Amino acid sequence: MRSADAQSLADLVGSPFASQLVGAMPEPAIIVGPDERAAAANKPALELLPGLRVGDPFVLGLRAPDVIDARRRVMASGEAETVQWSERVPVERLFDVCVAPLKTPDGEVVATLITLRDQTEARRVERLRVDFIANASHELRTPLASLVGFIETLQGSAHDDPKARDRFLAIMREQGRRMARLIEDLLSLSRIEQKQHVRPETIVDLAQTTRSVVDALTPMAEDLGVEIRLSAAEPVMVAGDRDELLRVAENLIENAIKYGVRADSDAAGVVEVAVSMTEKEGSLSVRDYGYGIAPEHLPRLTERFYRVDATQSRAKNGTGLGLAIVKHILTRHRGRLTITSRVNQGSSFVATVPLQQKTKP
Repeated sequence: MRSADAQSLADLVGSPFASQLVGAMPEPAIIVGPDERAAAANKPALELLPGLRVGDPFVLGLRAPDVIDARRRVMASGEAETVQWSERVPVERLFDVCVAPLKTPDGEVVATLITLRDQTEARRVERLRVDFIANASHELRTPLASLVGFIETLQGSAHDDPKARDRFLAIMREQGRRMARLIEDLLSLSRIEQKQHVRPETIVDLAQTTRSVVDALTPMAEDLGVEIRLSAAEPVMVAGDRDELLRVAENLIENAIKYGVRADSDAAGVVEVAVSMTEKEGSLSVRDYGYGIAPEHLPRLTERFYRVDATQSRAKNGTGLGLAIVKHILTRHRGRLTITSRVNQGSSFVATVPLQQKTKP
């Protein structure tokens, strides 16, 4: 026979007070009664689980065997448990599900409180951290191994061979520069992330900034047989950090020069750069007529160390961090990067930044 305390708590589980209690919780929360029906659920829980209805069996709202089994164990043992539940559609998400007992003073469990904590972002960040460390280690390991190998050769068999020594020293210099570029890009990325929450407020002419980048990159473009066609006649005043916006323009234009040109294109050797503005935004557009990028690569282009063609990127002194730096800079500026591309028709990269806010008189 059920005790008075147990009956009182059971009545409380289905009362308006229980609904108010879970309603005050920021995370999805559900009270499941002894009949395995949802006695109360807050708004986040109802939004997360469209099939959940107060008064209906809990299993109809959350079809997760691990959670159901954990709840039965908690009802039997009176000890809280945490299990994981993953949702595959419409997007993959991961939750820590805590199942806690609701007990009477004499220890009888009459209901359970189930809370769901979204761990998707934490798992994604952890995966990115692990991948970043692995990629950075790999990128540094190759040139370091080359340097050590050449040094050992120079100390041994090539010690008295001037031709071999000159050739090896040239390679060592290039490998050293490659490591220096990589470390500089990593430091730049770190500095940008440290001040990601601080929005820059200096007034910068995006058109003039782009013109200076084009002037600096023209000699390299000419060496590679590339013509840069620039359209940036009118000032475009944006709120930003000039050095960072220089980096955006430099990365986008340099990438187009290095990777966006092919000899058999109708616009062979042409990179189009344009700066324009709308009512609220200034934009930098870089268009090439190269081989284009396959659709499956587009969502990942701004990931650190992601390369469409790793061999070609390394051969052209790429670090795999350029577009990641661009994305983080634009995020800090409350801007965005839009990438469109079609195979054999070229690619377009558009960086957009809010215009300078006009002060009221």
